[in-house]
Amino acid sequence: MGKIKNKRFKELIFILGIIGPGLITVNAGNDAGGIATYAAVGAHYGYKMLWGLLLITFSLAVIQEMNARMAVVTGKGLSDLIREQFGVKLTFFAMVTLFIANFGVLVGDFAGIAASMELFGIAKYISVPLVAIFTLFIITRGNYSKTEKVFLAFTFVFFSYIITCFIAKPDWNVVFKEMFTPQIELNKGFILTFIGMIGTTITPYMQFYLQSSIVDKGLSIEDYKYEKIDVYLSAVWGDLVSFFIIVTTAITLYKNGIHIENAEQAALALKPLAGNYASALFGLGLFGASALAIAIIPLSTTYAICEAFGFERGLDNEYKEAPIFYGIFAGMIILSAVIVLIPNLSLVGIMLATQQMAGMLSPVILIFMVILTNKKEVMGEYTNSKTQNVIIWITVAFIVTLSIIIFISPLIERLV
Repeated sequence: MGKIKNKRFKELIFILGIIGPGLITVNAGNDAGGIATYAAVGAHYGYKMLWGLLLITFSLAVIQEMNARMAVVTGKGLSDLIREQFGVKLTFFAMVTLFIANFGVLVGDFAGIAASMELFGIAKYISVPLVAIFTLFIITRGNYSKTEKVFLAFTFVFFSYIITCFIAKPDWNVVFKEMFTPQIELNKGFILTFIGMIGTTITPYMQFYLQSSIVDKGLSIEDYKYEKIDVYLSAVWGDLVSFFIIVTTAITLYKNGIHIENAEQAALALKPLAGNYASALFGLGLFGASALAIAIIPLSTTYAICEAFGFERGLDNEYKEAPIFYGIFAGMIILSAVIVLIPNLSLVGIMLATQQMAGMLSPVILIFMVILTNKKEVMGEYTNSKTQNVIIWITVAFIVTLSIIIFISPLIERLV
């Protein structure tokens, strides 16, 4: 009996040692732009988009599992595989797509740091440089194992949104009734916000980071069944946080006709409606989410670019062993921080626009992934199932269709 318990304990420790990449990835997805988007979803449309979040959770789980499977089967990152299978030109296109989306989101996350700390009376000229310096120190001085532990610690910050939601006291019967009753408004604002919600839930940088971090961690096919648990549970956790943010702003801001454009406005608006504690918790969550994403987003970019063009990469390398890897990371951090420090610069538009752009660009990366995970010469016996292919292609088609509607709607309005 004692041997069985000891064996189970060792297996639990082993599983906990594997879990990490999936959870870190979805936590980073709930960054400043994501929180702003979810807050806007609830404030502008109440519970009307909750059904969409439920469906996106299934899509996210399938996509993250594909990433994990490619990583443990091939031992290579996503951009590495794209270069090998599709050539340099398409790889360059994918990298440009990723860099544009990631840099805009990174600027938005530094704006999130500035906004969250201003809620507590700390000027951005103090908070932004301090977070930038701390991030550079953690990434350039640690190794993967130590850095992962720091990233995982940020998971506790997201409980602030769950607590905030219960402080607001929603009617759960109404919430779940509307969640399972699909509602669609055929106007540009609704569709653009819906795409933004998809874009912040299924982002290009998440796919690159997850696969690269699994490779960097040294996981193999023997670890697949445990890593699959990591990505499935993480997908549920990530969208559960999103769910509570939407419900919080729906029960407070939407109910009182208050429209907001960013997470800072949401936190301030909560104060008279749900109390100081709710406002402070919302601001704390914004800071933690932004700080995590500031490390993950440039890290996913450097992983991808270095993999794509054959440069040395990985957190276990020192600066002199991977100068381009750390150089790109430091460059993105410093430049985006400087942009946020520019006086009188409004960053609201950047934050929301980059989430929407990421949503529109996601199909480009997802198409690469589907093709790769269906190639026997790449995946062997671990190619996609029919169900996985159906879910992923429906997701791609849905995003593309909504994007087309947005572009053609102004033309239709003029004709009418």
